[in-house]
Amino acid sequence: MNKQLIAIGIFILGISIFAKLMFVLSKNIQVDEFHKAAVIFVLDATASNKNTLPQQIQYLKNLSAILDPEDEIKIIKVSDSAYLIYEGSPGDTKNITKAVSTFAKPERVEHGTAYGEGIKKAVEHCLTMKKEGYRPAIVVSGDLASDGDITKQINWETLPKNIQKTKQYIPELAMMFVYAPPEKLDMAKTKLNPILGEKKLIIANSENVGKASSKFLKAIGR
Repeated sequence: MNKQLIAIGIFILGISIFAKLMFVLSKNIQVDEFHKAAVIFVLDATASNKNTLPQQIQYLKNLSAILDPEDEIKIIKVSDSAYLIYEGSPGDTKNITKAVSTFAKPERVEHGTAYGEGIKKAVEHCLTMKKEGYRPAIVVSGDLASDGDITKQINWETLPKNIQKTKQYIPELAMMFVYAPPEKLDMAKTKLNPILGEKKLIIANSENVGKASSKFLKAIGR
């Protein structure tokens, strides 16, 4: 009888310890909350960027393909002006292909690089999508050349200030610059890293762009 009581006592004690352990573990386990992402692509379709534009378009499609069906993307085409050429599901490969094939053909000769105007419009879309419950991010794809109307180009002195203001409304804002030459990417890093930080600013040239996607996914909380 005493042996049975001891065995029962040990069993109950074991169950109690196990239950306590599970309770402690459950309190410490954090389940990441899913946030819909809105990714705004700024795509350079100018003459200076046409040699690598096909690869950039494929990268845009590949990155879109690994986003969630609940996410949203927008594509802003940059040449001597900047305007929206696609908005919708990242999984709608057919219509994405139609949009870039029609409005961002690599053989088109476009002079002028309205990156500044394109990024400004991307920021405006981010602010709107934030209100709609999305986690916004901007992907700038191109050589970051400075040609044509200077008022439409990137002003590297005012851009950090504008991004800083934007972060007041979108603290989680992430940006990625891909396919630009190292000296241009270095400029983006120098100017924006103090604002966005290492985890929210991703840069990648044509040689290491393959590693950028995973960093970008982490930046948007995936």
